Amino acid sequence: MTRRFATLDAWLDWQASLHPKTIELGLKRVAAVWARLGPTPVPFPVVTVGGTNGKGSCVAMIESMVEAAGYRCACYTSPHLLRYNERVRIAGEAVSDAALCDAFARVDRARGDIALTYFEFGTLAALDLFVRERPDLAVLEVGLGGRLDAVNLLDADVSVVTSIGRDHTDWLGETLDAIAVEKAGIFRPGRPAVIGQRDAPGRLREEALRLGATPLQLGREFERETADAGWIWRGASGERLALPIPALRGDFQRDNAAAAIRALLCLRQSLPVPVNAMRTGLQRARLPGRFQVIPGVPTWILDVAHNGAAAQSLATNLRDFACSGQLRAVLAVLSDKEPEAIARPLLPFVTQWFLTQSDDARAMPADRLAARLDAVLPEPAAGCFVKLATALAAARAASAPGDGLLVVGSFTTVSQALGQCPEHLV
Repeated sequence: MTRRFATLDAWLDWQASLHPKTIELGLKRVAAVWARLGPTPVPFPVVTVGGTNGKGSCVAMIESMVEAAGYRCACYTSPHLLRYNERVRIAGEAVSDAALCDAFARVDRARGDIALTYFEFGTLAALDLFVRERPDLAVLEVGLGGRLDAVNLLDADVSVVTSIGRDHTDWLGETLDAIAVEKAGIFRPGRPAVIGQRDAPGRLREEALRLGATPLQLGREFERETADAGWIWRGASGERLALPIPALRGDFQRDNAAAAIRALLCLRQSLPVPVNAMRTGLQRARLPGRFQVIPGVPTWILDVAHNGAAAQSLATNLRDFACSGQLRAVLAVLSDKEPEAIARPLLPFVTQWFLTQSDDARAMPADRLAARLDAVLPEPAAGCFVKLATALAAARAASAPGDGLLVVGSFTTVSQALGQCPEHLV
């Protein structure tokens, strides 16, 4: 096969500059290329997962439960933390550089003169690989929004929206109702529309009904209840499943788990997952960068929380986390985020703040971040650093045994920090 490039890095560098815009929402381009590249419909069931927060957790739990039942599950997620290959997994394993390069070459030939964004190119390559591998289930994570996101190219058998919150407002709208309309775009007529948030904006359910989908919402068509040493999933028909606490930390993860189980139960005629596999899968599910704790001196806590709702969830986990000493936070966010909303829920737990910026071209400059937080932090930050590595070094130098070091603000923040964490590299 003739390939434009020989290495994965070369392909990715080129893709980043192929389209004049980093983000260009819309399905016209990917649909045109897929019509030349792949079959419609695809030869496996599809679960598409969107939402402001919790979609990565939901995908990880669905994948883990399906794999525990003995099926082959394909997953497409974004962004990645350390390697691009993390985005495309089949049977629990990231695909190889060679497989990705071959898929990129096929997409390149099929696109002709159509300019694709980085995300569109990757989405088409992942779908091409999945069609060739024919998994028992494919789980696709929405990149941004839903209605116009590239993964919405396929008609999902089950669609899940985990939650609605303020994020990406430049693209999705300023109000929760406007954001709900965009997220609901992944719902399909006559198919289940799982809503994993009991207090989701009413517009989300209204859109599901308007589109002809069947809404299944936490707190209405299904519920989760606390129980001794675990929790109970309960369906509208009285079905009850006794389940263990998920490995992913936080009580809110039971909401994500409940939505994941509801999605799988929608597929039980063609893909039955026994309750024992659900139990095993919930206890095995892992998701790097979401309250990821790395023991050491200090103990590192890494969380990709990049909006107010995610920071609230992080605060809930910090409340239950045993840190005998002080907690210092290294914060770096992207320019389109609201750092005030991220910092406020964390104020009761953080002793010192180290403000910085990642190497991402979209990073908010450290001095601008400091200005935004000047009236939010109870006292001046411990430091403002142009380089994330410098901020991490300063926070570590100030730490003693028993202290914690929280790294938060974005995927790129956590990704860079992982590369600086000695305990992670051992």
